[in-house]
Amino acid sequence: MNQQRVNKVLEEMQTRGIDHLIISDPSSIDYLIGYSNHPGERMFVLLLSIEGNHVIFLNNLFYLDQELEMNIIWYDDTQDGPALVAQYLKDANVVGVDKNWEARFLMRVMELANDECCFELGSICVDYVRMIKEEEEKALMRESSRFNDLAIDQVIQLCAKGNLTEKEVSQEVEGIFQKLGCSGNSFAPIVAYGSNGADGHHEGDDSLLKPGDSIVIDMGGQYHGYCSDMTRTVFYKEVSDEQRKVYNLVRQANEAAEAIIKPGVRLCDIDKVARDIITEAGYGKNFNHRLGHFIGRDIHEYGDVSAVFDMPVEAGMIFSIEPGIYIQGDFGVRIEDLVLVTEDGCEVLNSYSKDLLIIGQTSKKLLCIKE
Repeated sequence: MNQQRVNKVLEEMQTRGIDHLIISDPSSIDYLIGYSNHPGERMFVLLLSIEGNHVIFLNNLFYLDQELEMNIIWYDDTQDGPALVAQYLKDANVVGVDKNWEARFLMRVMELANDECCFELGSICVDYVRMIKEEEEKALMRESSRFNDLAIDQVIQLCAKGNLTEKEVSQEVEGIFQKLGCSGNSFAPIVAYGSNGADGHHEGDDSLLKPGDSIVIDMGGQYHGYCSDMTRTVFYKEVSDEQRKVYNLVRQANEAAEAIIKPGVRLCDIDKVARDIITEAGYGKNFNHRLGHFIGRDIHEYGDVSAVFDMPVEAGMIFSIEPGIYIQGDFGVRIEDLVLVTEDGCEVLNSYSKDLLIIGQTSKKLLCIKE
């Protein structure tokens, strides 16, 4: 058990008047107690008590080869797992519930709980703690992003051949990460040619490159449990005047947003800086998503950089800055970095060049990583 992290969660519970917290997210459980498990459809719960009587509920199928330093309740597939949880809530007043816990478990616990007990969304107690990365986590995120810089260079070189489909390029990405020392992808990579790039979450198909196509590449790896994520847009053989204009505009929005990041600045104001640049140039309706998301053990963690999220930035936060412009039926451009908030600004975790790049014109090896 990571007692320091657990104590921070208990402090958040105390602040919010929560005496018990049901945690079911495997990533959060691993973060707090160092036990990794993939429960599938079976109930998997860490129950934290403000009094320190913590309990974990494990199905007999789950593999455990370590000491967990807490009470373990084992159950099998014939038992009523939620009823076992309810037994430990007999004296509970306010129970915080994980946002990801399945209703079929929660409803049964609520049915069996005492009449005075109330339930509320309690994930924020863990989410707030996970938002601020520790020094070891920062180091892992830097290294994960460094591997992403190296990997995307190889992916761009694959695209430069001009004879591979989106799907074929995408299928190569995980192997590239694994050869670099990562466990694999942190999410399914996006490789989108031409008009497919106007679909922000395009799934690779059998499209082949044509001269003048933009290529949106959104990818990330996982290193020692921590995710990277970046996007670069390049062009195949030629670039039109409008594509160049849009690319430079997206880059300007990306760099302007990163320039204002420091503790105390609100996340919504960071979004506004990038969005205003794109809107004032006449492309506001073509920027159809938030500016960024938080990241760490999961590719998308609690918190985002959007017009409605007014939380002030704190040192130790890591999130993406990824403005985009999408011209339906024609092309798309997105540029994404991860940033780590420091005491007086931010550290951009990606070093891969954001200069406009036209590929497929020469066999010369691409050298696009900054010194």
